[in-house]
Amino acid sequence: MDRIDLFRIFTRVVETASFTRAADTLSMPRSSVSAAIQELENRLGTRLLARTTRSVTPTPDGTAFYEHCVRLVTDVEEAETLFRKDRTAPRGLLRVNLPGRIGRLIVAPALPAFLRDYPDIDIELGVSDRTVNLIEDGIDCVLRVGPLADSALIARQLGELPLVNVASPAYLARKGTPRTPADLPLHEAVRYASPATGRVEAWEWMAGGTVQSLQMPGRVTVNSAEALVACALAGLGLIQVPAYDVRHHVAAGELIDVMPDWRPEPMPMALLYPHRRHLSRRVQVFADWLATLLAAAMQGHASEANG
Repeated sequence: MDRIDLFRIFTRVVETASFTRAADTLSMPRSSVSAAIQELENRLGTRLLARTTRSVTPTPDGTAFYEHCVRLVTDVEEAETLFRKDRTAPRGLLRVNLPGRIGRLIVAPALPAFLRDYPDIDIELGVSDRTVNLIEDGIDCVLRVGPLADSALIARQLGELPLVNVASPAYLARKGTPRTPADLPLHEAVRYASPATGRVEAWEWMAGGTVQSLQMPGRVTVNSAEALVACALAGLGLIQVPAYDVRHHVAAGELIDVMPDWRPEPMPMALLYPHRRHLSRRVQVFADWLATLLAAAMQGHASEANG
């Protein structure tokens, strides 16, 4: 088998942590993938992968070799397109993962324009509030909202997500309208539990340049943004939510913006991907497009929230 093909197969096995998933994404028999890795290890005279019944992980030598393979494969792919008339046009399948409501409310409606501008790119769009593993799941880039944990991934900052406090008219008629944080103990919130950790997030607000927080009472706890908004619409309590999430509900009077002077700090947004130097052209153009799209959306929502 061609040496570059061996490198491609090896990198895909590392990225998917599975011979079977690598074979599926490469449209090859699993036996061919296994034989390719065996041939590569024999050529190099070292073990590249540690295999168990549940997973495949790179050995220390495999980790070091993986970085070289990524560079080599990328260089070869760029060289192969060097003399094409359309060599600057990005192409191929792009696997992206986005938070649920950003994907549904902001990105999906704008995708026709992206696909029109880049006719040789296909999108595999994952929309989920759960934390995904780029390497194991074979994802090219993922949008994360909130503080980032330490990671070997490269992060491109894409601005901030403004948040608002809202409740339904029915809830406010029943419990009254909170004016300041001192009123919060008399109210109930729809509590949000992180899908990643299960931890119930505290109610937050800015005061004197610092973040203040309170664990709000509430009878309902959810673990998705969709359920959070649905429960607020049902009158089950106050929620803190990104402004874009409830724009239309506020405009329609289905939710009311409360405590506008006591909002939480905006949340940072970042696009994460595995490599900087050898970032593919399709990821580059998608990252630029997403940055422009989110900047326009957030600017509009921030202006509405402040108005």
